[in-house]
Amino acid sequence: MSALRRLRNFWVLWVTTIVLACFSNAVAQESYKVTDLGVLPNHNLGCAMGLNNRGWTEIMEGNLAAGTENSTSGILLNGRVGMNIDGINFDLGTLGGKNSWTNYGGINEQGEAVGYAETAVPDPNGEDVCLFGTGLTCRAFLWRNGRMHGLAPLEGGNNSQASAINNQGQTSGYSENGLVDSTCPTTVRNNRIDLPVLWEKDTVRLLSTVGRDPDGVAYGINNQGQAAGYSGTCTSANHAVRWEKDGTATPLDDFGFPGDSFGFGINDHGEIVGVAFGADGVQYATIWQGKAITNLGTLPGDVAYLGEGINNQGQAVGSTIDSLGNWSHAFLWQNGVMIDINTLFPASSNLYATMANQINDSGQISGMAVVQTGPHATEVHAFVATPVNESVGQSVADVASTLPKVSLPANVGNQLLRRFGPGQSVR
Repeated sequence: MSALRRLRNFWVLWVTTIVLACFSNAVAQESYKVTDLGVLPNHNLGCAMGLNNRGWTEIMEGNLAAGTENSTSGILLNGRVGMNIDGINFDLGTLGGKNSWTNYGGINEQGEAVGYAETAVPDPNGEDVCLFGTGLTCRAFLWRNGRMHGLAPLEGGNNSQASAINNQGQTSGYSENGLVDSTCPTTVRNNRIDLPVLWEKDTVRLLSTVGRDPDGVAYGINNQGQAAGYSGTCTSANHAVRWEKDGTATPLDDFGFPGDSFGFGINDHGEIVGVAFGADGVQYATIWQGKAITNLGTLPGDVAYLGEGINNQGQAVGSTIDSLGNWSHAFLWQNGVMIDINTLFPASSNLYATMANQINDSGQISGMAVVQTGPHATEVHAFVATPVNESVGQSVADVASTLPKVSLPANVGNQLLRRFGPGQSVR
């Protein structure tokens, strides 16, 4: 089952007066200056994924067919990885193909960035791992000193993806080993085994999976060399995982529903943020401290919750999805409370945040938001929100006449939602 279809199956609505009361307290505590990072020229989709402590961001940039920005039948014409440094956007390029893309934590303090990009070579097994419909080989990349270069996959493999890089230059991700995955249905196009890996000085190192799991993906990595991700099969994530520096995998607890748990971000204390399914079938944003798991809470009207980034102060951010499968709210979790970030944005902001991906140690947040008015209305832009020491007063959530709902085109949804399901589930 695809990640998109799975997320749309959650029709349980949650409305709690306790959470609403906590929101009113949180609004008085903190507000943000919101910076619209825009998009690259001729693009109308921007989503800030990576964020370092300098406030530099790595951004997914895309060009959607005009008039289809909020249509599930629209077409993603292209996708590129960009970077924003001190307000300047620039394209990181590709490995010879047309497109590139990125996942979590893709930029470190030195401004080195990672992700994945198409080469000019057709995949010899007919796969389309970059998911742009081109059938080109997809390779993990490292961008350093103004140049993108590919990272070698495991021996026998053709495709790989990089997700995050730490300040020591260690990069987490996954690589194929070239073998056909026996757990993939016969209808699955991308049917090779994916294995969790780290790249160190351009050398790929295999990480273990749990038990007999054939597949896994390493998403986040901290400055201690610990990584977070999942271990599972072609179509299921059996365990959220923390990898130690020696590459051994520790499975993390869940909420009692076996399978489909993911670790996405990990801080320098080894705390992991991610998702886990409850016994009620709801996908909850979670934090693991050691092996202990904490449910981050709910927002009224939303039915799925994705924990995506965590800083060294233990603040976490993520995104919610409504009952129709729309990106709904970006959230901040702190002091045990999940807060709709839009209640902390001033009314003067022209952005309504639907996704939050990273939070740095200064409390800055990167993500994706809908432009509400003006010539770029309905476009989806990358943003950075910076805490300020003043009351927010009226918030953008107070004055928005309607709550923007981001129903991105189907192939854009695959590109974004693949981060919340097994690496092969959207093949």
